[in-house]
This record gives sequence, structure tokens and C-alpha cells, in this order.
Amino acid sequence: MGATKTDYFTAQQNDLAILAKALGHPARIAILEYLMTVDTCICGDIVNELPLAQPTVSQHLKELKNAGLIKGSIEGNAICYCINEPGFEKIKGFFQHVTDYLQKKKTDCC
Repeated sequence: MGATKTDYFTAQQNDLAILAKALGHPARIAILEYLMTVDTCICGDIVNELPLAQPTVSQHLKELKNAGLIKGSIEGNAICYCINEPGFEKIKGFFQHVTDYLQKKKTDCC
């Protein structure tokens, strides 16, 4: 077996890329914004909030959950979703690193 392109990068870089990919669709951003608005676990209301079909919303929820940005629990015949705080700590750390760099940067280039 040959090496995949992800083998050339650190685990942290690969994790951030997975998170960034999960955030790379406006429907997923809308889902996250909605979950933050209601500030509780949501069971089934998400489909009513987006102009998308239920299977499409389910696919976006699956991507967000696989990336660790949301978590879901089964309650009866529904799955309840909410923000997964540890998933956002990695992104927060990366953007804080970039912000710190930009604040310390003393030269203008390009």
C-alpha cells in the first residue's frame, strides 16, 4: 500500500482539515448557528429551520457529527443534537494561534 497524502501531515493538521471540511458548507454553518441559538439539544426541529430536505439535513448532521462538532443522542425514535464543545476547542486553538501571530507580526508583506 502506498502512502496517502494525509500521511505527510501531522495528526493535528489532519484533524484541523477534517474540521474545516465539515465547516465548508453553508448548510452546516446554518445548522451550527441554529444549535447555538436554541442552546439545547434539538430533536427533529432542524429540518423545519432549513430550506433543505430531511435526507440532506441528515447528511449534513452526519458530517458535523463525524467531525466531532456536534454530538447526538438517541431519545426514543429521534436523535437529539447539540454542540460538542471539545470539537470546537481544536478550531479555537488554531484561530487563537493565527490571531496571536497577526498581533505580533511587525512587518507588512505582500
